[in-house]
Amino acid sequence: MNERTVLVVAHGSREATGNVETAEFVARWRQMRPQWRIELCFIEHAEILLDEGLDRAAEGAREVVVVPLILNAAGHVKMELPEAIERARARHPQVHFVARRHLGMGAELFPLIQQRLQEALRELDVPDPATTGVILLGRGSSDPGGNAELAKMARWVFEANDHELVDLAFTGITWPRLETVVARQVKLGMMQIAIVPVYLFTGVLIERIGAQVERLRRQYPTVAFALARHFGFDERLVALLESRVTNGEREGMLECDGCKYRAAAAHEHAHAHHHG
Repeated sequence: MNERTVLVVAHGSREATGNVETAEFVARWRQMRPQWRIELCFIEHAEILLDEGLDRAAEGAREVVVVPLILNAAGHVKMELPEAIERARARHPQVHFVARRHLGMGAELFPLIQQRLQEALRELDVPDPATTGVILLGRGSSDPGGNAELAKMARWVFEANDHELVDLAFTGITWPRLETVVARQVKLGMMQIAIVPVYLFTGVLIERIGAQVERLRRQYPTVAFALARHFGFDERLVALLESRVTNGEREGMLECDGCKYRAAAAHEHAHAHHHG
C-alpha cells in the first residue's frame, strides 16, 4: 500500500491541446519525483473528472493529498472541489484526504510574470517604458477575490518596472476586456503595448487571445503589440506545487474545505461553466 498519493487537479480545456500540455506537465513532474505517486484529474472538459480522479488516487493509498493546479480561487476551488472531496471521504473512509491551497498569485509566481513581460518587451526591441503600456490578461471570474489576485500582480508589475501604464483585463466573466483596455492605452499615448496572458496552459482562450491581438494590430496599425507566452512548464511552478504538498499544514487548507458556511453559499452559487 502507498502511504500517499498526490492528486493534481487541473481546470480542463475544451481544446484538447490544453489538457495534453497539462498532462505533459504532470508527466515531467513525475520524472523529477519518481518516488512519489502523482495522479491527474480535471474539473471539466476532460475524460477523468474529479470523482473518478479521487477514486483512482484513493486506490491502494492511506492518504490522498489534493493539490489544485489552478491560479485563482473561485467557484471551482471554493465550492466544487471541496464538495467532491467530501463525497470521496464518504466513499473511502479508510483514506485520509488532505486538501491543499491553489497556486495563487504571490511572490513565488511573480518572477515568472516578470520573465514573460521581459520576453515580450524584447520582441518590441526594449522600447521606452514611458510610451509602452503593459496589460496583464486573466481568465476572469465571478469571484471578486480571484480577480483581485490578478490586480495585485498588476500593481507589483507597476512597482517593479518603469512603465507609466500597467493595466489588467479579462477574457470573460468580468470586465474590462482586452479591447477596452487597449483603446484606453492608445488614447493615453502608448505607442507599444505588451500583453501578458496570466494562464498556465494553452487552450481555447489562448487561441482566442491570439486572434484578438491580430485584430488589434489591424485596428491600430501605428501601435506595436507583443503577446507573451502563457506559463507552460516551469520549475518554479513545480517548486510551488511541491511546497503545497510538503508544507501544506503551514500554508493552510484548500479554500472553503471544512467551512461551515459553504453549504449556505452553495445554495446561492450557480456556476454555469461558461468562460466566454
